[in-house]
Amino acid sequence: MMSNKPPLKKTNSFPLKNNSPNFMDQQTIVGARRSPRQVEFPTSLEVPQLGDEIFHVAHPQHPISQTHMPDLFTCAACKEYGAGERFTCTDCDYQLHDFCALAPPALKRHPIHPLHKIIFFQKPVKGGILKSRCDICAKPTKGCVFKCTVCSFQMHPCCAMLSTEINISVHPHTLRLLPMAGQSLNGDPTGFVCGECNRRRSGREYHCTICDYHLHAVCAKNMVNGLQANGFKGMDKPSMLGTAARLASQVVVEFIGGLIEGLGEGVGQVLVQSAARGR
Repeated sequence: MMSNKPPLKKTNSFPLKNNSPNFMDQQTIVGARRSPRQVEFPTSLEVPQLGDEIFHVAHPQHPISQTHMPDLFTCAACKEYGAGERFTCTDCDYQLHDFCALAPPALKRHPIHPLHKIIFFQKPVKGGILKSRCDICAKPTKGCVFKCTVCSFQMHPCCAMLSTEINISVHPHTLRLLPMAGQSLNGDPTGFVCGECNRRRSGREYHCTICDYHLHAVCAKNMVNGLQANGFKGMDKPSMLGTAARLASQVVVEFIGGLIEGLGEGVGQVLVQSAARGR
């Protein structure tokens, strides 16, 4: 007996189509309910024709299917939290964000990083001694990531769903992405108090084009990954250990700087004395 069920498709990414000629100029709507099988990156190109199940390159042993469940999960690809929309394996506990499962191999002219093409890496890219971090939300990159091969820019797949301008359900005006904020001398993040989490933190920020409302990029991504919609808040509260580590590193840097400065003064004195003897 013949089955009408669509054949399984093996893939690791599906860019999506948007027929609008000015798609790059449109704003990303964050927090809006996406229909099943619809993942839109700001530079998506064509709509995939998906069956009920797909084979993913990162989990080739079993098919995975798109579903919606309100519970919290950790994505097996990017290692970040999610809730709601996801791809799951019915044979094991493997789960992926929908945007990780459908991430394209590369994004060209992404609004946040338009100068270079950014490549999708299935595994984390090592950052040397320093911990590798996303250039949008400033959180560590522990799994798959979009990374520029020309410069050091990188971002989580969830952050790649954001754009330079967004609209969110909790604020009536358009929000625009600000340039990267710095840090104070003691290592604490500078910038504005976020209208959602009511604190300052590292990472990029959005500001309202009309009023004084500000939003962390990491709070905006929680509207993309389903955490806010499913009632999960405070999943990444500031760590006392992280603050202590920043202060300790600042002390070490200042100590080394003082040591180098002292050595420089000593070398300068030796040179002066040598020059005086040579007269």
